[in-house]
Amino acid sequence: MKFQRIWRIGLTGGIGSGKSTVAAMLAARGAALIDSDAISRAVTAPKGRAIDSVAKAFGPQVIDAQGAMDRQAMRELIFKNPEAKKQLEGIIHPLVSLIAAEQAAAAQQNGHPCLLFDVPLLVESGERWRRQLDRVMVVDCDAQTQVQRVVARSGLKVEEVERIIAQQAPRDHRLASADVVIFNQGLSLIELEAQLGKVATDFGL
Repeated sequence: MKFQRIWRIGLTGGIGSGKSTVAAMLAARGAALIDSDAISRAVTAPKGRAIDSVAKAFGPQVIDAQGAMDRQAMRELIFKNPEAKKQLEGIIHPLVSLIAAEQAAAAQQNGHPCLLFDVPLLVESGERWRRQLDRVMVVDCDAQTQVQRVVARSGLKVEEVERIIAQQAPRDHRLASADVVIFNQGLSLIELEAQLGKVATDFGL
């Protein structure tokens, strides 16, 4: 029986780059999508795995009436005490890694040829994610395009979007970390799919 390699691909990109669209296209080709943001939201939702630890660390005031982490209260706490951010990450990040590993193991059992880890802050996380991956795929476009897309879809003000972009890894840092770059600017969905198809076959998709 011929051994089939299972690729572990990290997918990242700045806000408005089209990363979610690329993730959906790769999932449609047969990749198992493991969404770190979705996992992070789940562990801080009502009855989520992080809730008890968050309440113990920061007090009941950061848990809302539904039993989820109150994100606005947490943001205000972190603004007053930057060390709280590290403390929160110390609770959430290990859980995200654990659940991602559980999902990856299940996907392997189901015969997926490629495990696609969608990690918005992959570059910012340093080696924590990189050492788990075979390749890093970056979805890229210029900052002006990012701003235009996010304003159009979310209604946020330009200044707010620029502030979010400034808090993420610089574009050149993301590109420097990339094994594969999908340049998603001025493309139709058909053109994006065609560009993606050229690299997807390398990963068994």
